[in-house]
Amino acid sequence: ILGSAVHDMKNSLCLLMQSIESLGQSLVETDPVSREHLASAHYEAARLNTGLVQLLSLYRAGSDNLPLNIDEYHIDDVIEDLLATNESYLNHKNMILEVSQSADLVWYLDADLIGILLNDVLINAMRYGQQKILLRVYTKNEQLIFKLEDDGPGYPQSMLDAHKISMQDCDISQGRTGLGLFFARLIAQAHSKGDNKGDVSLKNGGSLGGSVFVLTLP
Repeated sequence: ILGSAVHDMKNSLCLLMQSIESLGQSLVETDPVSREHLASAHYEAARLNTGLVQLLSLYRAGSDNLPLNIDEYHIDDVIEDLLATNESYLNHKNMILEVSQSADLVWYLDADLIGILLNDVLINAMRYGQQKILLRVYTKNEQLIFKLEDDGPGYPQSMLDAHKISMQDCDISQGRTGLGLFFARLIAQAHSKGDNKGDVSLKNGGSLGGSVFVLTLP
């Protein structure tokens, strides 16, 4: 029942997001107030979609064992899908997203879950950033690295201090709860190769002076 209910809500939300996209295409460029309201609606709809995906995935995970669909993917395609999903929101926010990635990267991963993870991080970077976001994708020590930086105020200290977020630690009274981080770590750690597991790390500073999110996959 829960799974069916979430799917129905996601279908309705998908139609809503399509309507927002269509409205954005017909919006007059010289109407900044309407563009700001539309950007806010897009952000909140994306947050709802992410929350529903997280709820369904956590439900399916059972005892913290998230089911994966691992296959070989071109990372170019993963990034292209990410950019296409968020192109409208980037335009509404008048933000610059600079992407730097190593050529011809191919990796074994669950593209759907990694896409959800990166989308959530990018949406938050667009929400809290000011003008620019930098996404770097490269390999280091035989691991795949996704590094996303923004020029916003950075992560709150409570999130930086939370090395291992549990469900009980999620503070819903704050704007940036720990649930997204918990879910990101769940996805990352579900990707493993031998004794190595994926990981997520947060810090402030970087080249843009704001939040720095790093996803590492074996």
